[in-house]
Amino acid sequence: MAVERSIVQQAVEAGKGILKLAPSWVPRSFMIPGRRLKLHPDDIYAYGGHRGGINERWFSSTTKAANGPDTTEFEGLSFVVAKNGGRFLLKDAVEVEGGLLLGEDVFKREGGWNLLCKFFDNEGPIPHHMHQNEEHASAVGFKGKPEAYYFPPQYNQTFNNFPFTFMGLEPGTTKDQIRDCLKKWQQGDNGITFLSRAYRLEPGAGWQIDPGILHAPGSLCTYEPQVNSDVFGMFQSEVEGRIVPWDLLVKDVPEDKKQDIEYIISMLDWDANTDPNFGANKKVFPRVQREEAGKFVEKWVVYGTKFYSAKELTILPGATVTITDPEAYGLIVTQGYGDFGGTPVSTPSQIRFGDLTEDELFVTAPAARKGVTITNASGTDPLVILKHFGPGNPDAAELIRDFGPSSWKK
Repeated sequence: MAVERSIVQQAVEAGKGILKLAPSWVPRSFMIPGRRLKLHPDDIYAYGGHRGGINERWFSSTTKAANGPDTTEFEGLSFVVAKNGGRFLLKDAVEVEGGLLLGEDVFKREGGWNLLCKFFDNEGPIPHHMHQNEEHASAVGFKGKPEAYYFPPQYNQTFNNFPFTFMGLEPGTTKDQIRDCLKKWQQGDNGITFLSRAYRLEPGAGWQIDPGILHAPGSLCTYEPQVNSDVFGMFQSEVEGRIVPWDLLVKDVPEDKKQDIEYIISMLDWDANTDPNFGANKKVFPRVQREEAGKFVEKWVVYGTKFYSAKELTILPGATVTITDPEAYGLIVTQGYGDFGGTPVSTPSQIRFGDLTEDELFVTAPAARKGVTITNASGTDPLVILKHFGPGNPDAAELIRDFGPSSWKK
């Protein structure tokens, strides 16, 4: 589905460098939706019951979901909605006008919009799993996948069934114990979470999860910037009474390694999983970047890695501000309404599958660098915006730090 360069240029010009995006919904057959994404209850299973319920919304996505043989043609991809009503894929726009959207410098360096960001919303916990590093992911034609979590308070008025996440492995755990868990796969619960620690999830805080680290996300609605890849391997064979097929452990494993337990274990970053200071090294708290009394406050909510970063911008009631950033970014409005650089924005109370919203935009690099004037049109409600950036954001460079002994940073 190609798009003419002139069509992209016209849309960027009409929007003053700001592109409106349509919601992108993704189902998962092995999860139970948490129903906090504001999707209409009748549309939770819009892809059909056999696909599972919708529990993810992807933002500014140029990555197609790797969601099994029934994955639909554009699943996971974001569409730009032009002011004349036309639509085209953000992915195609980046391919034909990457320099205009991302900046010539970034497009030359990165070759594309190398970010996947989503809301993940589940009723309870999901299986203890990991995402492959660059070495193991490239063996099946994908990128390695670090990811970050932030728990926006506006989407977490209820914590659902299990607001805890098992992360990593208890210090002292041996590879023999993991081998035993994998060998018991067909016996129901293989007991891998007996070897892990559960951390209570905190709205307004987050975590950095590197490739190769086991984690079993709990039931808070999560904002997740990550590398644009959909690789994973489930290491837990049963969760909440639901059996996890072996196929989901080896979904992104070479064909000749799908029964090779030693290879499967080798995908784990052992030092990072068994780090005795896991919580201190991986938990992330917001850091104020800039603020103006009575006007706005902007906080880093995802930082510390070269691959991505994210900020939470709060415009106080009635305020108008102009905000500059050095790079292009996607955004999702989580509270309030107003005007964003000439484009109306508002937080929906409920969304029908296939309908448009006013809560998601993509800001091109020239517009971000020039500065976007934002007005909170409410006299009582703050306007809250989450902004996700791809790799190399210079403003976030000083916050890059070592999140523990994980080998992927070397």
